[in-house]
This record gives sequence, C-alpha cells and structure tokens, in this order.
Amino acid sequence: MLKVYTGTDPRLGLADIGAYARRAEAAGYDGLHVSETVHDPFLLAMAALQATERLVVRTSVALAFVRSPLLTAYTAWDLSKLSGGRFHLGLGCQIKQNIEERYAMPWSAPAARMAEYVRVVQAAFETFRTGELTFFDGEHYRFRRMQPYFNPGPDAETAAPPIYLGGVGRRMCAVAGELADGFVTHPTNSSPQYLESDCRPALAAGAAVAGRTLADLDIVAGVQVITGATESELDRERERQRRLFAFLYSTPAYHAELLRCGLGDLREPLARMVRRDSWSELREVVTDDVLDAMLPTARYSELAGAVRSRVAGLADGVTLTLPADPERDPQMASVVAELRE
Repeated sequence: MLKVYTGTDPRLGLADIGAYARRAEAAGYDGLHVSETVHDPFLLAMAALQATERLVVRTSVALAFVRSPLLTAYTAWDLSKLSGGRFHLGLGCQIKQNIEERYAMPWSAPAARMAEYVRVVQAAFETFRTGELTFFDGEHYRFRRMQPYFNPGPDAETAAPPIYLGGVGRRMCAVAGELADGFVTHPTNSSPQYLESDCRPALAAGAAVAGRTLADLDIVAGVQVITGATESELDRERERQRRLFAFLYSTPAYHAELLRCGLGDLREPLARMVRRDSWSELREVVTDDVLDAMLPTARYSELAGAVRSRVAGLADGVTLTLPADPERDPQMASVVAELRE
C-alpha cells in the first residue's frame, strides 16, 4: 500500500484552502501538503485542518531557518492539539540566496544547522509534554530557559507532531535518517535513480547512527506526472509541466538530476532562457523527448500503474496533484484507491 498526498497551488489562499482540503479528503487522499511560497503555511494548515475530519495536513515544507525553532514548536503543538494529531511538521532549508536576499536572514551550513533545529523542536515538544525543561546546547541554537508561565505543559494528551524533512543532498537525507520521522523528496529529485542511488542509502546511513533502519522512516516521493482523461487534457498538462520544468531545473541545486538522466547539457540553455525571460525558446529547449525522459505520461486509467512502477519498493508514499477540474475528482479517486490497495 502506498499513501497518497496532494499539494496545494502556491497561490491558494486562506479563503479557498478549506474547500480544496475537503475535495482531497473526499477523493480519498491520505493527506495534504502545504508549501511555503506566498502564504504562511501554518495558517493554511490550520484552515485545512478545521475544514476536514480525517485528512493529515503536513507543511511541505515550512522553512526552518527563517523562524525560531521554539516558535515553530509552539505552532506545531497547537495545530496537533487542534486537530487531534492530524498535523505533521515538515521542514526544509531553501537555498542560500532566498534565505539571505528574500527572507533577509543569515545562512550557515544547512545540514548541521537543521540537525540542531530539529533537536530543539524535539526538546520543546518534550518540555511541553512533561512540563519540565529539556535542555539543548549546540553551535547554532541554545534552548535553556522555559519558565512555567510560558510552558503549555504538562500535556500528556497532545500528540507530538511527527517531523518530516525535505531536501535533496545526501547530508540532509542523513540528518533525516538520524532524527526525523520521515522524508519528503523534492519533485525535481524523485526519480527511481535518485531514490535508489542517493536518497535511500543516505537515509539508511543516518538511521544507523541512531540505531534505526529505513523501516523506521516514512519516505514520500514528490512524483510529477502528466495526466488527464483526454488527449487535449494531456496536451494542456504537458505544456504546464514544460514551463514548470524549465523554472525548476534552471536552479543550480537541482542540476544533479539532469546529470543522472543524461540531460546535463540542458543546464546552461535552461539557465540562459530563464535569466533572459526568453520563454519563446521553451519548446526548443524542453522538448517532448526531454519531458518523456523525466516525467511519466499516463491517462487516469493507467496512472496508478505508472506511478507504482517508479516508486515500488523505494517509497512509502507519493504526491499526486488533485485535478484542476473538480469534475475529474472521481477519476483521481480511483487512482488513489488503486495505489492504496
């Protein structure tokens, strides 16, 4: 059985996410991934949780280094309490330029800092559970003070939210293997080659440090697919994915996947096209052959088989986008049910 999650459109705001979450729940999805783009992911998660009864809602991912770990722990604890344990805390680091120049926050070696960040959040959860301070001292963070007035505990009833990390590099995977409950792969790095040669070995190495194995981790693959019910729908989705492909793979952090798939020569043309905003060149750079090499194409009736063939034995869950047209929800519900069998 594969667990199936859907994401949210980056522009989906507080007024609309409740209805979207109810659609996902009705279609049988296990959970909803809320990204951090132009809205606060915790506010969106709260609205989605309040609108549903069964759905897991996970930030995928909230940016760690732009927030205090204690404030993150407070928010995550409240959301878990509100939802009866349906909230999962997904954390990621973002790239250096975005942290420094978009969020105006300091940057440091991400894997080591993320490890300490997670430990502080876990220490805070234990502090809330017991009512007694659990100390943490590290190079990047120190958690030494919690007066009773500021402690929401002791609270043995609230479930500490599971912590998932998102990332690409082997060092971040190793941190997740050692400390996290699960790992969510980036859509640009979810191929069978990446999962088998990079992600799973690094997760296993990290898990071994903590006396764990891969069986103790929940691995969710951020699968991208081209799907629809008709040829015209497939064509429209192909064009949407073509533009998204160019935007994502023009980012240097994701170039390794192009190399794995034998498309390393695309790096410079993609970067040049996006830099100059020359989208008229899109079809010449991201050809149909390129898309076919990177993204599976399947109608709804064949989609479950196509997804399973990519991740079978490599992941415990996948992400599949809820259709843009709500009238197609029944077809996607059948895909979700087949993957969950």
